[in-house]
Amino acid sequence: MASLTGNLTGGNLTGENLTGGNLKGAKRIVVKIGSALLVDKTTGDLLGDWLKALAQDVAALKAAGTDVILVSSGAIALGRGALGLGNGALSLDEAQAAAAVGQIRLARAYEEALAPHGLTSAQILLTLDDSADRRRYLNTRATFAALLARGAVPIVNENDTIATDEIRYGDNDRLAANVAVMVGADICVLLSDVDGLYTANPSEDANAQHLPTVDIITPAIEAMAGDAGSGLSKGGMKTKVLAARTTTAAGCAMVITQGVVSRPLQALGQGAKATWFSAALTPRQARKTWIGAMKPKGALRLDAGAAAALTRGKSLLPAGVSAVEGRFQRGDPLRLEDPTGAALGIGLSRYAADEARLIAGRRSDEIEAILGYPARAALVHRDDMAF
Repeated sequence: MASLTGNLTGGNLTGENLTGGNLKGAKRIVVKIGSALLVDKTTGDLLGDWLKALAQDVAALKAAGTDVILVSSGAIALGRGALGLGNGALSLDEAQAAAAVGQIRLARAYEEALAPHGLTSAQILLTLDDSADRRRYLNTRATFAALLARGAVPIVNENDTIATDEIRYGDNDRLAANVAVMVGADICVLLSDVDGLYTANPSEDANAQHLPTVDIITPAIEAMAGDAGSGLSKGGMKTKVLAARTTTAAGCAMVITQGVVSRPLQALGQGAKATWFSAALTPRQARKTWIGAMKPKGALRLDAGAAAALTRGKSLLPAGVSAVEGRFQRGDPLRLEDPTGAALGIGLSRYAADEARLIAGRRSDEIEAILGYPARAALVHRDDMAF
């Protein structure tokens, strides 16, 4: 497998390496990095040379026009040493304290690694609530979009300083998968201490066979991953296969590969051993399918001009709305209707019902004066519609 994508639906990504090649077909990539890759487990020190090499890979991808989001562990591992907590088990309070100290060090390490390449790093800390709650999900998605549009490299981690069991992702495989879906990534790369999925645990079964490609995640594939405690990395292979189920359903291919080598993404592009999980749809197609299957909680009646604009791929501005029906919140699905009431499609509202009624029929530059605070120009963005 010489190309970086492996078996990505919609065309392979080309380029024998990341420094000289052009990453075609993938506009956005999420890369998950575990603590073991970043922090020496004996000394608790940052593995700075490895991080600098990874920054070279990120810079190469960015130069090829690809958005890169890094989902990184390491805060607790870095913080526990600074607080003198040793290598033993930590209480929740101790772990959260270590995370608070470690996050500063982790963010600084990424900033120092990426800055020499002219790249701006940004920190985003998430909990499970941020993806479970519709409004917070949309706010987070909008933040990612704004950062990526300006060329920044978001560094994402679980907000361990406040997350408790009921709002925890629990592992960064799951977090990376959710981030990949949120940002509409083409590929989610899990840099691991294993080089992919095997038919059995290779450390226990000499006859275990490596699977280079998985097109469909069947019960048999899940059984190969074992339970959540098996495998060679935290969380085990089970969490990785579950992450693949999440990403591929959203149109995002996923790959598991060895991360301990220097420049692991370049190695992947040059054919390093890995397991690729194929996606049947593109992220855009999957998102449109998801929106189209939603049950509307209200309706927006459009004038003729707005209805025509939507067919040309435009966003829906408040000026084109003649009537608002129903009780809904920001992020809820709405039926989009032409002037006769015929359905055009489904769209996710960027405003609650009361706000939408206030700004319906008004120009976008009037919204702030009407609502009393800065707001978004579109009532429904074109990326949030299905016809």
